[in-house]
Amino acid sequence: MSTSDAIRTAGHTPDAPLTLIEPPPRTLGLRDALGLWGNLGISLLLPVAAVFVVLPGRPLSETLGAIVLGALIGAVLLGLAAAAGARESVPGMVLLRGLLGRRTSYAPTVLNLVQCIGWATFEIVVIAEAASRALDAPRWPFVLAAGVLATAMALRPLGVVRVLARYAVWAALAAIVYLYVQVLAEPLPPLEGGGATSFWTATDIVIALPVSWFPLAADYTRHVRSGRAAFVGSSVGYGLATIAMFTLGVLALAAYGSAGLDVVDALLAVPLGVIALLVLVTVELDEAFANVYSTAISAQNVVARLDRRLLAVGVGTAATLLALSFDIAAYEPFLFLIGAVFVPLVGVLLVAYWSTPRGQWDTSDRAPARPLLLLPWIAGFLAYQLTLPTYFTGPGQSWTAWWTARQADLGIDPGNGWSASLVSLAVATALTALIVLPGRRRRRRSGVVA
Repeated sequence: MSTSDAIRTAGHTPDAPLTLIEPPPRTLGLRDALGLWGNLGISLLLPVAAVFVVLPGRPLSETLGAIVLGALIGAVLLGLAAAAGARESVPGMVLLRGLLGRRTSYAPTVLNLVQCIGWATFEIVVIAEAASRALDAPRWPFVLAAGVLATAMALRPLGVVRVLARYAVWAALAAIVYLYVQVLAEPLPPLEGGGATSFWTATDIVIALPVSWFPLAADYTRHVRSGRAAFVGSSVGYGLATIAMFTLGVLALAAYGSAGLDVVDALLAVPLGVIALLVLVTVELDEAFANVYSTAISAQNVVARLDRRLLAVGVGTAATLLALSFDIAAYEPFLFLIGAVFVPLVGVLLVAYWSTPRGQWDTSDRAPARPLLLLPWIAGFLAYQLTLPTYFTGPGQSWTAWWTARQADLGIDPGNGWSASLVSLAVATALTALIVLPGRRRRRRSGVVA
């Protein structure tokens, strides 16, 4: 279908169902999936987070190697979850019914609701902060504008996906290419400052970004026509964008960091950088929209008849008010703590799902509880915190202190330099395999369909 045909028929193309009871239209192809996930990966959060990936005093090639490896691992995990959502044609939290049972899936649903509202708030703050610094204006009008626009986008999500795939992604790519050309024209001395303590901790930060989309992936790929298109679109689109954005942040710090600038100020220091940054700020709205929309869809796992439009308006309003009044910097560690909850859940789901014969994954209202599969999830979370406790300051510092003490009890070096994500995934997948695979083999030998 040509672009002009898409525009003419947009008003007649079905959008996402209003409730969980209605079947989702399968109208998105590979190009739509690539455009959506490429746009979601083009986020200012990634270059801003690049400072935590930099290996101080090391060659830039080592930092770039950690970025590529982390993006590859995270993107493959994201793609497998996205493909499962396309095959089953259900949202992310409903997909977990087949893993844990309907009622037990409420546990990750509640955690995902908290995570989505938090990240929507954080995205609105990032948009407003970057816009206010670029235009030297107060922040609060941009908070209101970003909140209203993200909420409006969530009301017609599939229409937004098509616009992102056909238009917004090209504007974002043009801005990124321009920034790359300007940054690479500058000398790139070794970086002496950075937050990474080892190659694997740097890789860990990069892995976390694609994996953070795992609970939301199926909310969109349930509308993709095939599992293969969902896998390729999400893994390639988000993976390449992750590499591009983290690398841009690292190079900007190398080019301008000696002047004491952070990444946003470094990009503003580029000739005409304010225009490129404003383009990226506008494109950033898709992350806020995605979190608002997925909060509404996650809530439908509990009450299927809830209208996603009313939920989206409520979530968007709450996120906007939080962005106006809440110190999101203090909330950020909690968001990463919630993210650490979902890293091992990725491993549990992927082992259980991809070892289940097609057509046997039960996402119905009658899906039986499987509490035994809570054990590898919990074990993976414990392994994550014992490897790298979530760092809190202020009232939450007792959490960090408690886990640091447990590290000492077990003789674990706090500066071990391991990837908490990979350790957590290894524990969760190994335990899940021990629980799931023997039963599958026994049923296969006896000729009983699993």
